Amino acid sequence: MSRQKTKPSAVVAQATDLARAERPTIRADHAGAAYSEKVSVDHRKEHGLYLTPVPVADFMAEQITATSDTIRILDPAAGAGILLCAVVEELLSRRQTPRRIELVAYEVDKDLAEVLGRVLHDLQEWAAAKGTVVAVELVPEDFILTHAAALQSMGGFFPHLQPEHAFDVVIANPPYFKLNKADPRAQAAAAVVHGQPNIYGLFMAVGAALLHDGGELVYIVPRSFASGPYFWLFREKFFGCIRPEFAHVFGSRRDAFNRDAVLQENIILKGIRQDGWLRQRVRGLLTISTSQGVGDLDAPERRTVSLDSVLNMKSADKVLRLPVSTAEDALLRLVDGWSGSLRSYGLQISTGPVVPFRATEFLDKAGSVPDSHAPLLWMNHVLAMKVTWPIGRHKPEYIKRVMASQGLLVPNRNYVLMRRFSAKEEARRLVAGPYLARAVETPVVGLENHLNYIYRPNGTLTEDETFGLAALFSSSLLDTYFRACNGNTQVSATELRAMPLPPLDIIKAIGREARALQNSPEAIDSLVIRLVGKIDQNEKVPAVG
Repeated sequence: MSRQKTKPSAVVAQATDLARAERPTIRADHAGAAYSEKVSVDHRKEHGLYLTPVPVADFMAEQITATSDTIRILDPAAGAGILLCAVVEELLSRRQTPRRIELVAYEVDKDLAEVLGRVLHDLQEWAAAKGTVVAVELVPEDFILTHAAALQSMGGFFPHLQPEHAFDVVIANPPYFKLNKADPRAQAAAAVVHGQPNIYGLFMAVGAALLHDGGELVYIVPRSFASGPYFWLFREKFFGCIRPEFAHVFGSRRDAFNRDAVLQENIILKGIRQDGWLRQRVRGLLTISTSQGVGDLDAPERRTVSLDSVLNMKSADKVLRLPVSTAEDALLRLVDGWSGSLRSYGLQISTGPVVPFRATEFLDKAGSVPDSHAPLLWMNHVLAMKVTWPIGRHKPEYIKRVMASQGLLVPNRNYVLMRRFSAKEEARRLVAGPYLARAVETPVVGLENHLNYIYRPNGTLTEDETFGLAALFSSSLLDTYFRACNGNTQVSATELRAMPLPPLDIIKAIGREARALQNSPEAIDSLVIRLVGKIDQNEKVPAVG
C-alpha cells in the first residue's frame, strides 16, 4: 500500500503563498479588490479607480533609488495603498535601509480612504518590526485643488517648495478621464492645460512640482501624454523640469490592468527633478524596457538610447518617442529623412462631417442612389487597402440628399479613407483604404465622423496617388513609425498632417503596383519597403511587422 505524498513543488507553492500573504502589498491588494467589488462600475469610473496589480507595483518600486536615512514619499492617488506598500517593502529589502519613511497619501474617495487608513496602519506595524519608523499622513482631499498653486511658474519651470515640504519620491497610478475646461481642477491647473485636459496629466504635473531637486517621479499612465496637441503645453512644462530616465512600454493595451478590463496603452515613466537639464550640452540617456504585459514583467527587454534621439524639445510638437528596438530606430531615421508631406503635395486631410446623433433625420438603412440618397461610409466599410459599400450591417448606410443635408456631403471623388480609431487589440493602428469615385454612380457621398479622408482640394487624387497613399499608410513601416511616436488609440488628422512622406513620384509608383496586390498585407509591406528603400541606399530599411 503506497502512501500518497505531497509533491515538493506543491509544498513550495503553499509556502510561497503563505509568505506572500504576509506581504503588506498583498494585503493592500486584497483590501482594494474587496472594496472595488462592493462599489458600482459607475463609481469606479467616476473616481478612475483601477487598482495597480501587485507585479506592476513591485516593478515601479524597484525603479526608486533614494537612499537617505529619512525618505519622504507622496502618492497623490493612493487608492488602497498598494504602491506605497510596495515602495516601503522595496526600501526595507535593501542592504542600506532608511530609519524613517514619511508617507503622504491623498485619496478623495472617503470610503476608500478608510480602507487605505487600515492598510497603512498595518504597514506601519510591519515596518516597525523591522526597525523602521513609517510616519503616515492620510489626506482625504482633492490633490489637484489642494496643490495646483505649485504650478505657478517662474521662467517656464515649476518653482521649488521649501525643503521640508518637498518630496524625495512621488509614485502614482493616477485616475484618467477627460475634464471639461470649466472643471475647477482644469482651471486650477491652467498653467499646463491646452485644449481638453485629461486628469492624469494634472496629477503628473502637480506631482512634479512637489519634488525637490533630484527627487524621483514614477508613474504608470496612458501613453497619450507623449504626443498630440492637447498635451503640448504639458510636455513643455513637465519636461522643462523633469529629465526622463526610464520608460517601460507594455506591448498589450489590455494586460496592465486586466482585472479591471481596461483597454489603454500604458507606460511606466520614471523621471528626475532637474531644472535646467535641457540647457546642458550632454542631456543623458533614457532606458526603454518592454514587456508584453504583466506576465513577463519580471524579464523585460531593455535598451538605452540618447535622450536627444527621442525627445526634441526644440521642435514644435515636443513629442516623446519610445522606439523599442534598433530596427525602430532605423525606421525613425528613414521616415524623418523624408521631406514630403500632405500639405507640400497640395493635399488635405479632414474628418468625416457626418455625426450620426446630430443627423438621425437624414440616415436610412435603405435608399435609392443617386436619386434620393447618397452612400454613407462608416469605419467598418474601411479595411486595409479595401473599401466596401454596402455591407448590409445594422448601421444605416444611406444618407438623404436634401437641402438640409448638403453641408454633410462631400463630392464623389477619389479619397484615401482612414479609420480614426483602432479597435481593441488590432494589429495595426493605421488602417487606410482607397475609395474611387467610379465605384458608385453618385455626385456626393457621406463620410461618418469616425473616418478621416485625404483629398485634393479643387481637384481629385489620381488613382495612382490614391492607391499609393493607401498602401503607404497601410504598411507596417508607417504603422510602426506612428506607434513609436504616438500613444493615442485615436488617429488624428493633425498627426497625419505632420507625418513625413516620401517623394510623390515614389507614392505614385507604389500605387501603380499596389492595385494588383489584392489586399495582401505582406505584399504591401514588401512593395513599400522595396520602393522607399530606393530613396537612401545608405540607410538600411528595417524589417517591420
